[in-house]
Amino acid sequence: MKTSQNVSNRETPDQTTLSVSNIGGIEETTVSFQQGITVLSGRNATNRTSLLQGIMAALGSDRASLKADAKVGEAVLEFGDETYRRTLHRQNGTVVTEGDPYLEDPEVADLFAFLLESNEARRAVARGDELRDLIMRPVDTDAIKAEIQQLEQRKQRIDDELDELDELEDRLPDLEAKRTRVSDEIESLREELEEAEAQLEATNVDVETRREERSELETKLDELRGTRSDLERTRDRIDTERESIAALEDEREEVEAQLEELSTGEETDVGRLEAEIDSLQSQKDDLNEEISQLQRTVQFNERLLEEAGEFLDDDGHEHDGGAVTDQLLADSDSETVTCWTCGSSVATEQIESTLEQLRGVHQDRLEERSGIDDELDEKRATLTEINENRTEYNRADRRLDSIDDEIERRRDRIDDLTDERESLTEEIDDLESEIDDLESDGSEDILEQHREVNQLEFELERKERERDEIEDEIADVEDRLGDREGLESRREETTEELTDLRTRIDRIEEDAVEAFNEHMENLLETLGYSNLDRIWIDRTTREVREGRRKVSRSSFDLKIVRSTEEGAAYEDAIEHLSESEREVTGLVFALAGYLVHDVYETVPFMLLDSLEAIDAERITALVEYFESYAPYLVVALLDEDAEQLAQSHDVVSEI
Repeated sequence: MKTSQNVSNRETPDQTTLSVSNIGGIEETTVSFQQGITVLSGRNATNRTSLLQGIMAALGSDRASLKADAKVGEAVLEFGDETYRRTLHRQNGTVVTEGDPYLEDPEVADLFAFLLESNEARRAVARGDELRDLIMRPVDTDAIKAEIQQLEQRKQRIDDELDELDELEDRLPDLEAKRTRVSDEIESLREELEEAEAQLEATNVDVETRREERSELETKLDELRGTRSDLERTRDRIDTERESIAALEDEREEVEAQLEELSTGEETDVGRLEAEIDSLQSQKDDLNEEISQLQRTVQFNERLLEEAGEFLDDDGHEHDGGAVTDQLLADSDSETVTCWTCGSSVATEQIESTLEQLRGVHQDRLEERSGIDDELDEKRATLTEINENRTEYNRADRRLDSIDDEIERRRDRIDDLTDERESLTEEIDDLESEIDDLESDGSEDILEQHREVNQLEFELERKERERDEIEDEIADVEDRLGDREGLESRREETTEELTDLRTRIDRIEEDAVEAFNEHMENLLETLGYSNLDRIWIDRTTREVREGRRKVSRSSFDLKIVRSTEEGAAYEDAIEHLSESEREVTGLVFALAGYLVHDVYETVPFMLLDSLEAIDAERITALVEYFESYAPYLVVALLDEDAEQLAQSHDVVSEI
């Protein structure tokens, strides 16, 4: 047996077989379906709706009822080479479902494919509910918003890197000009050094004979040159540390400003906010359970009314139908129903009135849940903003501590380097004094030339070191600039993803409105309702609060235009439509959801029931119009409504 999955790559076989036991009013039956239209034809209370519930159960819906006198029910769908099995059994007063249905999540199928009388999409039109929320229910807008936020952060990081590359690119000409200048200075120093060395060589004609006399002097001169080099490096290091401290102090000012900005505003009690969110979520969970219970109660009582006549023969007497017939009897004279739980007789009008009240309570709970959803969104957005603000504040605070520590370390290093510089300066003074004492016997010129050569060598060494540092920095900048193409490509991809996500919800809404308007126009022309010119959805926007922001949210407004006998057009309301017109409008709205969410790719069946408000000729046109959009279209009809379809499509008359 295959584990159920919502996938679109499963092949749809030409034929499928359904076996049902103890579901609805069915004790046991097996029915085969061909692709296309299958008509379930019969009088009321002939288990047509129960068979549709069996299909729904095998596909994965929980909106199927267990036969009243049974403990266990089952629906088995043989679909090509695969078999999907669903069982229902009673447990602690409720019906529990188990097994491997065709679908893991039946939500879109319940909304847009299983179009029984209680289908929410059909009823939403008749009640004048907000249609946009129902169309968008299968779309995980929170996940889309979270993904948008992640992509925005990624794009911001890429933009920051590109801005940094722009700054590096702007620095590159200055670095290259500086390298050229230093290289020119090096060349000049080399020429000066060569000239000074040549003069020293010409002057020192008796180097060999006077070497011993000058050995100590030479040693001191070499020592002096080395010490001066050490002093220069120490001064450079001090300058570098001071520049680093200045940069760190600038950064500290920026971080302090950021901290001040992040710390502004009212402090919010996060614990209280989280408790409110938990409380709202608990309320929502309770409402979900209550809504489900109400839905099941409504469906059961609707079936109770529909199938009450099932247990009477043509003379109005009870026939042999099992235990339930002992509990549920219809009185043809008084139009009452005997309650199978308490045994009392209740007028069908009273049950219908109670049903209407239950439907009203169900709608109230849906609206209450919608309000809680809005409040949850607002509080979660506020909590997210607070947590992000606190995270950023803590990060900045840690960075400030790190900067202060780094500044302190560098100041200590400057103190050490300053002491070293003073020591080297004293050492140079001592060496120069010793050299002055050693200068004699006409050696002053030679010593001066030695000083000049030593100074030029030192300066040349320093400049070459500076040039190497510049070249290393240029190479680093060029390496970084080499990343630009990849960053720009990543930014373009991220921007495209953002655009796709930001417009995905709008596209779904636009496609749903377009689908409804197109098919509504086609069907009104086909069905030929007199003086009904047009029905369409107008997509508008309204301002709502989301967290601390005001955002625009779409709304679907159903518009109706009629014309008088004189041909004058006027706008009408949904309440003024005939029952037939309302049913057609609700079915077309469900078809729009079926198409915009590609339900046909994951759900091979579309089910239609309770079309009695529409005349037979229009039912035929409507069903054949729907046929092209669903692989298997199963429709439950009365015998008189099924006659025309029965001539060209498969018919099941005994269940």
